Parts: sequence; C-alpha cells; structure tokens
Amino acid sequence: MKISDTKTVVTGGAQGLGKHFALRLAEAGASVAVGDVNEAGLVALAEEARSLPGTVHTRRLDVSSEADSTAFVDFACDAMGGLTGLINNAGILRDGLLVKRDRKTGAIVKLSRDEWQAVIDVNLTGATWMVRDVVAKMIETGERGAIVNMSSIARHGNRGQSNYTAAKAALAANTKTWAIEFAPYGIRCGAVAPGMVRTPMTEGMPDKAREALVAKIPVGRIGVPEDIWLAVRFVMECDYFNGRTIDVDGGLSM
Repeated sequence: MKISDTKTVVTGGAQGLGKHFALRLAEAGASVAVGDVNEAGLVALAEEARSLPGTVHTRRLDVSSEADSTAFVDFACDAMGGLTGLINNAGILRDGLLVKRDRKTGAIVKLSRDEWQAVIDVNLTGATWMVRDVVAKMIETGERGAIVNMSSIARHGNRGQSNYTAAKAALAANTKTWAIEFAPYGIRCGAVAPGMVRTPMTEGMPDKAREALVAKIPVGRIGVPEDIWLAVRFVMECDYFNGRTIDVDGGLSM
C-alpha cells in the first residue's frame, strides 16, 4: 500500500507523535483525518499542512466517547471519500504506584479508580472503539488497508504505570486478535511500541525520572518522532506485515 494513496484517520493528532504522523502523511500526498480534544492544536495543524501535497481534515474527537468516535469515523469517511486505515495514537498518562506509603505522613496511598479508569477509557476502550468503527466502515465500503496501534514498551511492565501498562499490553495482544479477525477483508493490523520519545507527554515528566530513563537507553539518546514514524510507515506499506508489534526503543529495557 503506497502512503500517497492512503486515506487515514489519525487520533491524538494535534501534537506530539500524532501531529508528526499526520504531517508526514500529508507530505507524501495522502489524505488524513485528524482528531483530538485539543481544538487549538487542530487549527494550528491545519494551517501548517495547508501547503502540503496531501489534504488534512480536522475535527474535535474524544476517543473516550463511543458516540464521538462513531461520528468522527463517519466524518472522516465522507471527507476523504473512504478509509484505508487508522493510526490509533490517542493516549494519556495518569501515573502512580498502585499502593505506596506517604514519606511525610506514613499514610497508605492507593491509586484511585478515577486515575485507573481515565487511562483505560482513552488508551484501551477508546482505541478499541476506533478500530471497530474504522474497520466496520472499511468493510462496508470494500476498502483494504491497515490499522496501526500505538502500544508501548511499558506493556512489559513498568513501575508506577499499572493503568498504562494494562492498556498498552491489551492493545498489543488485540493487534494479533484483530489481524486474524480482519484478514478475510484484506485489512491488516500491526502495532508500534515506542520507548522514550521526545513529545509533550514525556517533556512533562519530572527531570530526574526522564534523565534516569535516558541513561538506560543503549543508543545513548532519547527517541524523536521521526524514529517512530519510520516504523509506522513500514507497517502501513509492507503488505506482508501483520499481527505483530515492533518495539522502537533504542534497546531500552524497562
């Protein structure tokens, strides 16, 4: 599948990795429908993409809302004249130890249900509804193509990320499930699992935590969005790639 011929939905595309993916697709001449809760970011993206060969369509999207996801997919299909895939990128962090003792008071502190559920709603449930609705539309219109799920190396387990780990591990596992389910329709499903990458999300980490992680990366640097885009593009273009997760982490072991 040539990138220039694709009609792709990108979630969480107003900043960070999603914005980079959307711009790279548009640079290649593709049609892109970008959704995000950050409406100001969507306006800025549309302006930045205006001179590119491809076409970028934007609309507010909260993937944690099932109705919002379905409406967005309908919008994207109408705007682009069909769909050939999805880059399932939207995600949030609500890090915290499941149980800890407060250093000052000695009190036992537990991860709240709200912190757990917020991440599951966006990173897993919302991602699942996007796959469901995009693939349903592709089957309905007879389009072939590829789904790219953004997992994480944290899916193997990472301190302070019970919610995030659970969501990203499930997304990687279901990449295999969906590859099998969608194969009869000519739709592939792959996943990319970034390690430490320079994005607004990681820039918000405490300096000490970020520096400690970077020190563990064998290639000696933090990743950049282009590193991840190369893997995403491979999944989209290689018609023999299916049902697997590619780790792009500089060799980092968490």
